Amino acid sequence: MIFPVIICKSFTSLEKIKSKIVNNVKLTFYGAARRVTGSKHMLTTAHQEKILLDCGMFQGEGTEGDYLNRHFHFDPTTLDFVIISHAHIDHIGLLPRLVREGYSSPIYMNESTRDLTELMLADSAHIQEVDLDRINKRRRLKGLESLDPMYTMEDVIKVLEQLEVVENNKPFVVGKDTKVLFTPNAHILGSIAMHLTLQGPNRPITLAFTGDIGRPGDSILSGPDPFPQSDYIICESTYGDREHPVPKDANAKLKAMVMETCIEKNGKIIIPAFSVDRTQELIYMLDRMISEGELPPVTTYVDSPLSVRATRIMKAHQHEFNRDILDYITRDGDPFDFPGLKYVSKVEDSKKINDEKTASIIISASGMAEAGRVKHHIANNIENENNLILLVGYATPQSLAGRLKAGEPTVRIFGDEFVVKARVESMPYFSAHADWKEMLQYLSCQKKEEVKTIFLVHGSDESLGPWKSRLMQEGYPKVTIADMLMEVELN
Repeated sequence: MIFPVIICKSFTSLEKIKSKIVNNVKLTFYGAARRVTGSKHMLTTAHQEKILLDCGMFQGEGTEGDYLNRHFHFDPTTLDFVIISHAHIDHIGLLPRLVREGYSSPIYMNESTRDLTELMLADSAHIQEVDLDRINKRRRLKGLESLDPMYTMEDVIKVLEQLEVVENNKPFVVGKDTKVLFTPNAHILGSIAMHLTLQGPNRPITLAFTGDIGRPGDSILSGPDPFPQSDYIICESTYGDREHPVPKDANAKLKAMVMETCIEKNGKIIIPAFSVDRTQELIYMLDRMISEGELPPVTTYVDSPLSVRATRIMKAHQHEFNRDILDYITRDGDPFDFPGLKYVSKVEDSKKINDEKTASIIISASGMAEAGRVKHHIANNIENENNLILLVGYATPQSLAGRLKAGEPTVRIFGDEFVVKARVESMPYFSAHADWKEMLQYLSCQKKEEVKTIFLVHGSDESLGPWKSRLMQEGYPKVTIADMLMEVELN
């Protein structure tokens, strides 16, 4: 008679232990916490599986950023899975470093992101190789040891071998029982929000990561789409403190700038632009204005091998385009080609652009002007008052584009000091990030009272505070600004 009672107590004890294990779902922030780059958020599931959401590089942060890029603050070999929101370097840029340090499991993303990831990481490895060579030459002159590369093309190839392609809007399972759903969010080609359902103590725990939220009415992409109800939301905050100007005004402003700089002054417009989405948006805009007779054809260079290849990938994924551009394609043909447009890949052709004395528009990567050919174009044109440097996207304050935007009278490029004589203008119309009103609209698919906590990431202190206040005024019960290495338990 006693024996069964002992068994029963033992079973009850085991159930209590099991319940505690199930309850132990943790979220830890390893990047994009009180900063705008380095997206990295880790989930530890009830089964102690570790899932990393994004693996982004810190950008435009100088020595501190380099340190953070070389030190994950976690052991990559203990990770079980990686899930990627989109192919910007601040969201994928440390995947090769992760693999270099021992990560060997699957990396989940959709097809468009896979195609762009291959392109972006190869370019990143090349840029690091060139930049490191220059840095090490200076270090050797100072008697310092040479730095090792953050990663190489061999590491990029290993990443590509570990990619697992999944479809948008079709749930898939990661590990023992974590369900994941991708919903398009119109930030760039392939960008998604991810919704995860994890085992909890009494019921499933749901968490959504918005990724970078795109804008309704994007000129090329459809979306953003709603995502399922969530207990917890990791939400971006880039423009939580501002409203964007009305997009329809962008055409008029760009047209005025081209007419004044290129037609009246015979000058050059240098546009640092992200290779994916921003470059194509600019080309499409110029294409429409020239096609409709609003602008005379102006020689326009897309001077970036990355941008050239990204445009080809964009054309291959027209299923993500909105109805307006698809209708335009039906009427006009290729939306990324017009008289006077020249795609430049070879280095020698890029150098020849600097010898051209006629008016032109030069669109070149990178968007923050921190690397790539655009730095050379800025250096060659910044001291001519007839020229214009046009900034069309977000830039960290420490980046070259950020310093130009701040109005610094001189800037250092490739170790030399340049006086800023060219006009510097900014056009926020092109932002691929939603402003606070657009983010509220995006989150309106949620029942506020059922959201336990919104964690704010991917924003500066200037944007995080106002965005938190607006969310709380809107009725969300708890909003927390994530700190670097902050760990919370989800229940």
